Amino acid sequence: MIPYSTQTIEDDDIRAVTSVLHSPYLTCGPKVTEFEEQVASYVGATYAVACNSCTSALHLSMMALGVQKGDLVYVSAVSFVASANCARYLDADVEFMDVNKDTGNLDLNLLEEQLEKAKKNGRLPKVIVAVHLSGRPVDLRRLKVLKDLYGFYILEDAAHALGAIYEEHKIGDCFYSDITVFSFHPVKIITTGEGGMCMTNNETFYNSIRCLSSHGIIHDRDYLIDKSMPNYYYEMQQLGFNYRITDLQAALGISQMGKLDRFLQKRREFARELTELLSQDKNLILPPPDTQDSISSWHLYQVGIPFDKRDEVYTILRKRGIGVQIHYLPIYRHPYYQSLKHYQPLQGAERFFKHTLSMPLYPKMKRLDLQMCAATLLRLIDMER
Repeated sequence: MIPYSTQTIEDDDIRAVTSVLHSPYLTCGPKVTEFEEQVASYVGATYAVACNSCTSALHLSMMALGVQKGDLVYVSAVSFVASANCARYLDADVEFMDVNKDTGNLDLNLLEEQLEKAKKNGRLPKVIVAVHLSGRPVDLRRLKVLKDLYGFYILEDAAHALGAIYEEHKIGDCFYSDITVFSFHPVKIITTGEGGMCMTNNETFYNSIRCLSSHGIIHDRDYLIDKSMPNYYYEMQQLGFNYRITDLQAALGISQMGKLDRFLQKRREFARELTELLSQDKNLILPPPDTQDSISSWHLYQVGIPFDKRDEVYTILRKRGIGVQIHYLPIYRHPYYQSLKHYQPLQGAERFFKHTLSMPLYPKMKRLDLQMCAATLLRLIDMER
């Protein structure tokens, strides 16, 4: 089976992890700080906190932004469930925002209309979770204009988007947003096995996330309530979590960061080739190409299948060893969310879900496999005419 994505682990990655096994620190050591500083430097953010998953990073971000019971959070309807779950962990209410039927990213025209209604009704969102689906940036400049007008926080869910660029800003520099989160799951742009990271330029958010990620415990004497105690003393000032990443994972992340630009170059090269091959059939809905102002990380290559045949094409391709995937069932469709509220279908999200298929795309993919995947899809579509 050719997977839709998989990790690229090389000998130097293995050596990096092995070296930590021979070191004094397997966790809470210097590699974690080094990894955080490396990612922050790469994207241009002031602060970074590494976590054991992107889901943890989302949860901590929501807490740092002060989300609590009764608050309202808007979430892109098409995403992995963690994009919404992080608000539910805090007993906040979730409303799902519709997406562009062709890209799966937030439909900002509809969002603006919803915000106008929300203001009239006296209940605006505290946070909007903007998902850079497949690695393609949301229009952050326009979203920031709405933020300034309506007073919400922007949390960028950039699980797919490490290395993506919006208007010369790397996603993660938080130029337009309050916090950005990344994922280092094996199928993402780089991997630490499991892992995530919060990026921010706000010192208050950073200190909150840092503290909450490690049991709510403070060691820094400048922030202790009782400063009279000896150096062994520490304080648990909040009810926090053990969301820390290990030095083993951080060492892998550091090694992978050294390959990030190479991985991105290969993904973009393969995406261009897939677009060139698949453009032979005008019935396919192809993802928008990169532009000067919007450069995707191409975590996913999502193509729209015509004739209402997406599921049939998916099944045939899987049987032929091509590991296509679906990203994603609209979150509001899941039984848990329907148990909370009878969410109504959203037109863009439903159309995107109904037609969209994720094709295999990853850095170590063989070009011949990529060409075979494209040719097989073209033959299937031709047969369905």
